[in-house]
Amino acid sequence: MSLLTPRRAPGHTDTDHSSSDADAPLAGSAPFTASRTDAQDTAASELTHLLFDRDDRTRLHGPWRNLLTTEMFRHRPGLPAARRTALAYDRLRFVNELVGEPAELARDVRLLASLHEWTGVVDGAAGTLAGIHYNLFLGSLLDHDRSDERDLSEFLSMRRTGTFLCTELAHGNDAAALRTTAELDRRTDKFVLNTPTPGAQKFMPNTSTTGGPKTALVAARLVVDGTDHGVFLFLTPLSDPAGTLPGIRIRRLPERTGHPVDHCLTSFDHVRLPREALLEGVHGRLASGGFESFLGNRRKRFLHALGRVTAGKLCMSAAAVGVTRAALSIAVRYSHHRHISASRTGERVPLARHRSHHGRLLEGLADAYAMTFLHRRALSRWAGRDETDQAEAERLVAIAKGWITWQARAVTIECRERCGAQGLFPVNGLADHPLNLEGTITAEGDNLVIWLKAASEMLFHRRTEQRPRLDGPPEEQSLTDPRFLHDLLADAEGLWRERARGALRQGPSGDPLGRWNGASSAAVEMVRAHAVLQAAGSLLEAAGHADGAAPRQLLVWLSRLFMLRHLAPHTGDLLAEGRMTADQVRALPGSVDEVIAGLAPHMMTLVEAFDLPGEFLGGIPLANAAHETRFDQIVDTLLSA
Repeated sequence: MSLLTPRRAPGHTDTDHSSSDADAPLAGSAPFTASRTDAQDTAASELTHLLFDRDDRTRLHGPWRNLLTTEMFRHRPGLPAARRTALAYDRLRFVNELVGEPAELARDVRLLASLHEWTGVVDGAAGTLAGIHYNLFLGSLLDHDRSDERDLSEFLSMRRTGTFLCTELAHGNDAAALRTTAELDRRTDKFVLNTPTPGAQKFMPNTSTTGGPKTALVAARLVVDGTDHGVFLFLTPLSDPAGTLPGIRIRRLPERTGHPVDHCLTSFDHVRLPREALLEGVHGRLASGGFESFLGNRRKRFLHALGRVTAGKLCMSAAAVGVTRAALSIAVRYSHHRHISASRTGERVPLARHRSHHGRLLEGLADAYAMTFLHRRALSRWAGRDETDQAEAERLVAIAKGWITWQARAVTIECRERCGAQGLFPVNGLADHPLNLEGTITAEGDNLVIWLKAASEMLFHRRTEQRPRLDGPPEEQSLTDPRFLHDLLADAEGLWRERARGALRQGPSGDPLGRWNGASSAAVEMVRAHAVLQAAGSLLEAAGHADGAAPRQLLVWLSRLFMLRHLAPHTGDLLAEGRMTADQVRALPGSVDEVIAGLAPHMMTLVEAFDLPGEFLGGIPLANAAHETRFDQIVDTLLSA
């Protein structure tokens, strides 16, 4: 059942569940306590079922959740950078042994994304390495021609780790303009891989000898008989047990923020590769008569060669979703365990009792639930795509990646702040999360750039969706009705779309860049509004799938909180356009407070549904009632080491 079903006509006898759920008080409200009741445990269990792909939960999430219960994935603060990097490779091999069929993991984008969703909670670097090895490297090999003819055993067994070299020092978002070349030598029938300028050095791949021998897929311009045919991938061994191979120069980059990865600058000095190093496909191949391609231009060939980047966006979103839920789980538990002085002398109350504290965490929880269900929607659209809707599915993945990773950074920073100074210490499992999320924001396409691309497609190519709306003027609608709030979010998207189109029409003629510059700010806001609308719809759709009244109520109230908050920046426009009344605008802050008050006693239920293993939470001092003692013990352990 969808909660976005239009309101029934007057006199219709069917029950309208969405209105009753939205208006009713939440059942089973309890004091601000970390203790649990059977009803709360049942509600949390049903929410877990919805959050983690329902009947596919065991297959998609079970193996990776179990990783967090193992000694290998125990939270280990205080290690030096070099040891943390080496540990990330150890963890990657541990995952590979667990997988059984690595090629199947690379082919299954849903399973691959869920791997990132859980590993990022403990080790952002291990997630990064998994994405590179399984998705970009192994996945690209499997997606191209002759994959069944290649011997992949070294990569499947991880005797050699795969890496992926695309971005160059001088070419990031314009990677299609990269300068590395692979020129066919007709005399030897080999390719000559070369870095012609310092700016063409491959930037940031994990190409050091840490983690053992490595092989790369290198993005380079295919040059045949002096003709540049565009960017293709070339299978290139980088190192063996003795070290880096001849003709290859690898230099470690300075340590970056977050979990350390062995990022490097990598260049090639006329390295010779066999003919079969070229990854061929419909985008291009070398035949006896020369080069042939079924794609008409070099940009399309580039996009086809790097087709795994879309799956990478889903993996980045998944990592951000998992990290956000973990941060909230820690911060909410801490808010119930940490007691502070109350207004009356001698009285102490948990932090969770204060609206200024629990309100911000509940806003983060509403975002986290919406992020999770939006990720599920984007992942399902991409996994089930065909030729008719591939462009739409790819655009949703890009938009979701931008919004989810940006929201994740905001929520994890808030969680860290709500835990005070103790949240600054990595031992408490929060400090590293915002830093690791910076990588997801930039990886697989800088968020702003991919949003600008999506905006241009929405303005120039995408047809405006026609969707049913509630009947009646705004004064007949209620801020407690999630369908009305959803309509308002759709109105906000439409207003920004028209603003962007108007700016394009009014822009300077003969100056395409000038016209786009004039429209780009409104276009980005249109994409942001579209992301929020999709997230809200995903959250309401999940509520419609809930079997029990309690989880359905919680999801409906979370959706109200989510939509009310994200409507706030648009109320001026909506009022001016007659989509809201002045009374509704004035009532919106009070409506937010009302929903927060109703949800506050249920914070522990909402984070219990995130299903983080006790073995993981037990290693985080702030997540436990005796956090001061636990923190003191860990400090003693670190100092003695």
